[in-house]
Amino acid sequence: MNLSKLTPAEGSVKNAKKRLGRGQGSGKGGTSTKGHKGAQSRSGYSAKRGFEGGQMPLQRRVPKFGFKNINRVEYRGINLDVIQGLVDNNKVTTVDLEFLISKGLAHKNDKVKILGRGELNAKVDVKVHAFSASAKSAIEAKGGKAESVEKAAAEKA
Repeated sequence: MNLSKLTPAEGSVKNAKKRLGRGQGSGKGGTSTKGHKGAQSRSGYSAKRGFEGGQMPLQRRVPKFGFKNINRVEYRGINLDVIQGLVDNNKVTTVDLEFLISKGLAHKNDKVKILGRGELNAKVDVKVHAFSASAKSAIEAKGGKAESVEKAAAEKA
């Protein structure tokens, strides 16, 4: 047994970090492993998000293209075949926003547009925000009404 080779049991020492800035004798004094000068050697330094050490950051290297229209109106599209399914299953003659929300086809803040895919076999009155031309003509061809909610609100005001 040699006293110079004694070490604590494995896992018993929790703080095995480098003790920086504790004098030259520790081997980690002076610049405390931070190098000389520059932002990273100073106290309080923290890199900005996306900073790559002076290299041109990724968000500036990648080309940008296209156009994002801030006035775009997003609609939840519901096709005629879905409307026909609702009419068949629920025996309704009027489909409006509250009904679509109750069936889980739209959320309360959605704008709904009826689209023309599928067949409509029943007379049904539909009251939503917008209609495609083919959907509107299909609804009216069966004797139903295609009424826009926004126009109805404007007429009341």
